[in-house]
Amino acid sequence: MRNPKPNFSQQAAETELESSPTPSLGRNNIIVLTMNTLAFTVCFAVWMLNGVLVTFLVDNGVFDWSPVEIGWLFGIPVLTGSIFRLPAGILTDKFGGKPVFSILLLICTIPLFLLSYVDSFIGFAICSLGFGLCGVGFSIGIAFTSVWFPKQRQGTALGIFGAGNAGASLTSFLAPTMLKRLTDNGANIEGWRTLPTYYAIGLIIMCILYFLLTTNKKPEIDSKNLRQLLQPLKDVRVWRFGLYYFLVFGCFVAFSQWLVSYFLNVYFMSLVAAGIFAALFSFPSGVIRALGGWFSDIFGARKIMYFVLGLSMVISAMLSIPKMDIYSPGTGIQAKESGTVTSVSDNLITVDDIQHPIIPISNRITYDEELLVLPIKDNWQEPVVKAGDRVEKKELLARGTTRIHFQANIWIFATLVIIIGSVWGIGKAAVYKYIPDYFPNEVGVVGGMVGVLGGLGGFFCPIVFGYLLEYSGLWTSCWMFMFVISAISLFWMHHVVQKLMHERNPGLMKQINSDH
Repeated sequence: MRNPKPNFSQQAAETELESSPTPSLGRNNIIVLTMNTLAFTVCFAVWMLNGVLVTFLVDNGVFDWSPVEIGWLFGIPVLTGSIFRLPAGILTDKFGGKPVFSILLLICTIPLFLLSYVDSFIGFAICSLGFGLCGVGFSIGIAFTSVWFPKQRQGTALGIFGAGNAGASLTSFLAPTMLKRLTDNGANIEGWRTLPTYYAIGLIIMCILYFLLTTNKKPEIDSKNLRQLLQPLKDVRVWRFGLYYFLVFGCFVAFSQWLVSYFLNVYFMSLVAAGIFAALFSFPSGVIRALGGWFSDIFGARKIMYFVLGLSMVISAMLSIPKMDIYSPGTGIQAKESGTVTSVSDNLITVDDIQHPIIPISNRITYDEELLVLPIKDNWQEPVVKAGDRVEKKELLARGTTRIHFQANIWIFATLVIIIGSVWGIGKAAVYKYIPDYFPNEVGVVGGMVGVLGGLGGFFCPIVFGYLLEYSGLWTSCWMFMFVISAISLFWMHHVVQKLMHERNPGLMKQINSDH
């Protein structure tokens, strides 16, 4: 892969400055953007179905799947929805978005409907591979939206389209309630099989509306062959954008599903309550993507990504601290002189005439009802001798215990989760602001490849989370992984920025380095 030295037009793209007047928008522009966003929202809701459905089935004992198997079922739909994004982007560039998106919506209804009849892990996995193609709707929508909007408006337009990520919150919020009603609150557990059928009907309705209301349009690249279309993938910049998207999109997808199990197991919530909290993570992240596109148009994608990656590191580090009670040997009580123990109580040990006050265990505090931000330390001492015992000087009379309690309060945790989800939402728009600037005639191909890499994050992360949980026993191990990915992304971006600044103005960089 190569990383060519940027030319003048690329330098302009880096700063995202545009001085030409912004063309006005017509009726078709708005209709296409609206239908693309709605179709993507429906696709995303289907794509995230396993996050709620698998959790419900395991929680109610319908299937006995391990955390690793659950992670695989969370990730499998994301796999097909990711690896086919590149060919879908190419097809969209060649034939336009209307026929490609319409066919996709129709095809995905088949495995989704068949999901109602499966009874095994293998059957669930195969159907998940099928309806996971809904994730391809992202690269189709990106390419189809970009051809309808001028460069000056693409950041905002693609940000609005990307708000379809909020489809994840629709599933997190509605599916648990639907499952509760369809199963008569668990009395008729087989009622879960109706849910995939409802989702399939939703896809068919969306397919009909999309086909009837949209107008087809293609970019002017029909003369290019496949090899020429794939030429931009040799640019290392594409893979760097892909890493950013692995974090801000792939990890968002992973947590949209994983958080349901997280809230169930760490905070002992019901499935409905866990779904609501998971929706609070995914909905703002999806909606704020439109704002992220606008920010990227105004301030430039680079500045936005510095903000996104830096804050992602900080919040991931904060969320990595697990809910815990740590018990450790504390300061004990030793005999001041040799003698005989004359009395032992909860507060005092007497050796001959010498009194040894102790901190009683009754002073331990229950913190569950309080809102605690920082860890709390608690100490007590327990006698290890009894009246009549002969003790020597310095001999242990009472054993000390120290308890460090970190509550990981649910409201603080949920607030941080919502913030990091929203930050990732802004980052999703910023990443795709880069693409039309650098690759204006290959948005489908490059956007598809970046989408593949990002989507693979949604596939691999739940599996990695499952293995990390199984081997570490810590639910917060997933946030430790997020910290590492955020740090790598920020370091790579900063390294590239420093290199570009040095190439453009070595004298200024030399002065900056000497000042430090």
